[in-house]
Amino acid sequence: MPLDCGLNMEQAASKIAVVGGGITGLAAAYSLALARQSGAPVDEFLLEAGSRLGGLIQTERMEGFTLEAGPDSFLTAKMEKTGLLPELGLESQVIASNDASRRTHILWQGRLEPLPDGLQFFVPTHVRSVIGSQLIPFSSKLAILRDLMRRKPAGKESADVSAACFVRRHLGAGVLHAIADPLLAGVYGGDSEELSARAVLPALVALERQHGSLVRGMLKARRTPQPRQPLFTTLKPGLDELPRALMARLDAHRSRVLLNHSVEAIEPSSPGAASVAPLARYTLRCGGGKSFDADAVIFALPAPACARLLRPLDAALASNLTDIPYTPALTVAIGYQTKPTNLPAGFGFLVPRTEGRKLLACTFVQAKFSHRAPEGSALLRCFLGGAHHPEVLAWSDSQIMTQVERELREILGITQQPLFHCIYRWPEAMPQYQVGHGERVRRIQQGIGRHPGIFLAGNAYQGVGIPDCIESGKRAAQEAMEFSRAAGSRG
Repeated sequence: MPLDCGLNMEQAASKIAVVGGGITGLAAAYSLALARQSGAPVDEFLLEAGSRLGGLIQTERMEGFTLEAGPDSFLTAKMEKTGLLPELGLESQVIASNDASRRTHILWQGRLEPLPDGLQFFVPTHVRSVIGSQLIPFSSKLAILRDLMRRKPAGKESADVSAACFVRRHLGAGVLHAIADPLLAGVYGGDSEELSARAVLPALVALERQHGSLVRGMLKARRTPQPRQPLFTTLKPGLDELPRALMARLDAHRSRVLLNHSVEAIEPSSPGAASVAPLARYTLRCGGGKSFDADAVIFALPAPACARLLRPLDAALASNLTDIPYTPALTVAIGYQTKPTNLPAGFGFLVPRTEGRKLLACTFVQAKFSHRAPEGSALLRCFLGGAHHPEVLAWSDSQIMTQVERELREILGITQQPLFHCIYRWPEAMPQYQVGHGERVRRIQQGIGRHPGIFLAGNAYQGVGIPDCIESGKRAAQEAMEFSRAAGSRG
């Protein structure tokens, strides 16, 4: 008797591998585990090359201080959209930045000058504050007034330009050099002359397209009531509570998480397996001769690492991935038993490249967030490296501290000896969304489409923050499950 084609036969579980145990890979594995717990035919596992999870998220505790080696917070509004903190039971641990005392300074001509009030990122919305600012030269004040008169551009969308070109076009070179460039360097660690305006300033590009004038567009946007919430939030015990909570959930769901498993190659399990139905099968080869079969693979790795693994399968795809450059970063956490007397009020300062310093920025952590330093003490977080000073990563610890202490003494007048210092090096810290990034990502997506069952996730493509990485991991997990379902139904 022939089989009934309408029979609802149970689908075999699809093996889905997640390569990379940073926040992106953890979010992907967690999404797969949740689906499996809800009955989806998924058998997920995560391979991490190192001995710990969390990637750039790394928290240390020392002498009563809480030190963040990588990111120290996330954008409140973006993180809320992920819905992850309530799912993990971390809502009670959320603390907001102390926005009542939020003020940022710019080192300008050797002096610390406060950013003008009313800036939205670097777009002025309080004309009187801008006119009185020592940071903004007369030529840029005129450029801001001219921007108010700009009309909505006619015709088709303009070509992608650098962030520097975009800022100069609307606000003048003075705003670029004194404010926009150091702000962008603080977020991306990159060069505003190379960063894509469309990729790193999408909201402002949209304002230009809609209104012509950034200033007028921002003023109109401010008239729309917005929910009052802090700009930044973090977790009271430290940001590493996020990967810890994800790992605890993966343990509870009996997910396989394998540390010290470096994937060295990916191969189709049989000739042509990557291109034929019903299911694409791959073999992941790790160090020590270990190998794992998977029906789908999510690469949650930096773009250069993805390129190295995928080059034998697709040289053109690997080339496009390699075209996304990364800048290094170096952070130095310095604890002081008593707060230095010359420390100005506010969250810290940024350093424009024109000042000729190695420091890119310095955060006064005890002012930005509570529960980070003992009462009466201070915790400074200094940033070096980036696109313009990658050489500092090769310096010795003593060279780094000599430079940092000299610049803090010259800028802030700090002469007291610190209680401790910790140095953290990140050789591939930040992907650079250079001009043409959107087209580059489109080519990568086309290339990955030639290899059914392989998916990319991470901060190299559509956002560099923690919430962006979480959403990227969740999206890749959903795509991998949809692919597996479709392939299984064809089988």
